[in-house]
Amino acid sequence: MNHDAYYKLISGKQKGISAALLNLFLTLASIIYSAIVRLRNFFYDKHILKIHHSQIPVISIGNITVGGTGKTPLVIWLCNQLSSNYSCAILTRGYKARNSYCAKRNTDEPEMLSKSCPNTEVIVNPNRVVGAAEAIGKFDAKIIIMDDGFQHRRLARDVDIITIDATRPLGYNKIVPAGLLREPTSSLKRADAVVITRCDTTNESKLNKLEEKLQTINPKIIISRSIHAPVHAININNEEINLQELKGKKIFAFCGIGNPDAFLHTIRNLGGEIAGTKIYNDHYNYTNDDLSDICKQAKYSKAEIILTTQKDWTKISILNTTEKNATLAYIAIKFKFITGEEKLRNLIQDKLTGKINQPL
Repeated sequence: MNHDAYYKLISGKQKGISAALLNLFLTLASIIYSAIVRLRNFFYDKHILKIHHSQIPVISIGNITVGGTGKTPLVIWLCNQLSSNYSCAILTRGYKARNSYCAKRNTDEPEMLSKSCPNTEVIVNPNRVVGAAEAIGKFDAKIIIMDDGFQHRRLARDVDIITIDATRPLGYNKIVPAGLLREPTSSLKRADAVVITRCDTTNESKLNKLEEKLQTINPKIIISRSIHAPVHAININNEEINLQELKGKKIFAFCGIGNPDAFLHTIRNLGGEIAGTKIYNDHYNYTNDDLSDICKQAKYSKAEIILTTQKDWTKISILNTTEKNATLAYIAIKFKFITGEEKLRNLIQDKLTGKINQPL
């Protein structure tokens, strides 16, 4: 089942007896998974399972739902804020990585982090405790930023920041596989801050209701709002394309990310006319044949330009194929706060007082 069909099923948009039976099966599986997650968290809360403490501060950026919530742009923003004063290292598990250490070119997110944070060492290791030791011993890091770290409780953190996608905020309020929640919403009590991403894709009323719910769960939580602002497009020749040039153009869009609707929403907001789409599963590994198929579909749909995301571009750009041409491009985005940036900065500063000696 592809992502689109799965989301229609768990959101209740898909009707019928077969959908009802499948949802029942997913609910039963969700109950079992939820029990395991709750038991695991209980063991950590009671220190039955060991939590390892690093010699240097650890800032975790994670989420409570599966799928794309926009945490990678926040990691990049935070690294670029810190790296001018501190030697930083990013710990990432490297989704589908083939090697444990520094497999930057095997997965999309580590490669994107490495290119976007040139002064920061990116360490790929699903064992965050070992990765933290490497950050200190090998790279002399002074601050560790743990990407996708909320559920990785073996490594203690000084600050826990959660990203929540405004378009699918709490995963239909069901734990996987019946919904998108990785763990119960009560787990947000562990979080110090929430950054609501893609706030430009919804309305003020929904954002206010979401904030009220978050504050009900955790009254002390710091809440910020942000957007992923498109900056320009960049083609295969590394030439910038002004966003105004996309207005009125017929565009073939493809991606393999957790929230493809957000990407399509961005194109429409820029005035592009979507002539066709090809949606792959999150973290999809593209081949030359895939790119050839994309180009054929784009030609059939009479598209003037083929657009993808910056995350997908890290895999597309290294393919060796004659199909690549100037009509193939990606949209570069910049993480921007709408509200709460100063509160988040102050929170990090307060949490790390005594452990770092310079302001953020």
